[in-house]
Amino acid sequence: MTPSENPLCFVLMPFGPKKDPAGGPDIDFDAIYQQAIQPAVAAAGMECIRADEERTGGIIHKPMFERLLLCDFAVADLTTANPNVFYELGIRHAARPATTLAIFAKNTRMPFDVNFLRALPYDLAVGNAFDEAQAAPLRAAIASRLTELRNMARQDIVADSPVYQLITDMQPPDVSHLKTDTFRDRARYANDRKAELARARRNCDLNALVGVEQSLGQLDGCEAGVLVDLLLSYRALTEWQRMIDLYHRLPAVLKRSTMMREQYGLALNRAGRPQDAIAVLNDLIAERGASSETLAILGRVYKDLWGSALSSGNELLARGYLAQAIDAYQRGFEADWRDAFPGINAITLLDIEGSPASQTKKQELIPIVRFAVEQRIRGGSPDYWDCATLLELAVLASDAATASAHLSDALARVREPKFEARTTANNLKLIREARRRRGNSEPWLDEVIAALEQRAGS
Repeated sequence: MTPSENPLCFVLMPFGPKKDPAGGPDIDFDAIYQQAIQPAVAAAGMECIRADEERTGGIIHKPMFERLLLCDFAVADLTTANPNVFYELGIRHAARPATTLAIFAKNTRMPFDVNFLRALPYDLAVGNAFDEAQAAPLRAAIASRLTELRNMARQDIVADSPVYQLITDMQPPDVSHLKTDTFRDRARYANDRKAELARARRNCDLNALVGVEQSLGQLDGCEAGVLVDLLLSYRALTEWQRMIDLYHRLPAVLKRSTMMREQYGLALNRAGRPQDAIAVLNDLIAERGASSETLAILGRVYKDLWGSALSSGNELLARGYLAQAIDAYQRGFEADWRDAFPGINAITLLDIEGSPASQTKKQELIPIVRFAVEQRIRGGSPDYWDCATLLELAVLASDAATASAHLSDALARVREPKFEARTTANNLKLIREARRRRGNSEPWLDEVIAALEQRAGS
């Protein structure tokens, strides 16, 4: 069977680490997909296509509907009761009488309305980790169940959709073979574009990114996941103006998404338009409410304004911007105590501000931020920002040995050198300069910053 003839299997699930509704460590859905679902789909003789709603801010767009309706098979991970996954599962059950497999982690409480589904449970390890011990049985179970579904589909028997089980005379929509073939070509084209973007990010190849954008033509017909990947690829290369230009070309529904508006605000600030960024982010907060991510980006805008005012010698203005930055970061951390990023930034700026009240607040926040990042790491999926947060906490504690250990971990997990390593280096420079103004000199901190700058290619 050639690749073009393989049945397509659409996977509905979250991306990356997601918070456990029960309050445990984050669950790494990328590990579940890569170690179990994707190889199981291949073992069943199918071609895997993953949903991209988590990367597009939950947008249900035309290609998503096509995948739900036209893919021969589907696997839906119901763990964490993600609302987008449930919405998509409902569409799938309305359009397809059979060939949909639901799975879920055993420690997850399934909502009442889907408790009756013949869903496949799987194990997570202690701390919600997912290793080979959990992956192997899930791979085997999914491959076996999908093979069973293929055999059932050939015989055209036994509906697994509750809609078709309850309404026995209901007929599925008729989809022409030509439409299905066109969809297959477009789905593979989108996956190819995403692979090109991933290679360009790894190689820091701006020309390749520009080439992908030019090949897309008018963007209103493009898959949203490709456009999100392209925007974030420009961010990885710190191409702020290209991010802004691409944002203005995006389809209206994608431009309105929270994630894309946050990234637009970030790009405006880095391109030297902080007041425009503040307006975009404040409008977003007014419309959608406070979130840790939006307020963290707003805090960064005020932090940059503080740095500019300080460089120009306007200490009175700088003090005002520093207070606004601290406030934004603190509100961001209060919006979601599990997100350590705004918390560590608030602690850093409180340390720099240096007043007795700030030092007291800093000491209150340090154990909470440390607990938040340690909980994520216990989930078995630490990323660069987790290690960078621990590095910054060690620097704030003037603990050179611990800082060195966390520096090694952070450098090994860098994905976007120009963006990630440089951001941490700049934060540590602010701490260093504040301490020098107080008469403290720490040569080991110079070495930490130099290592980050080297990794960033500075």
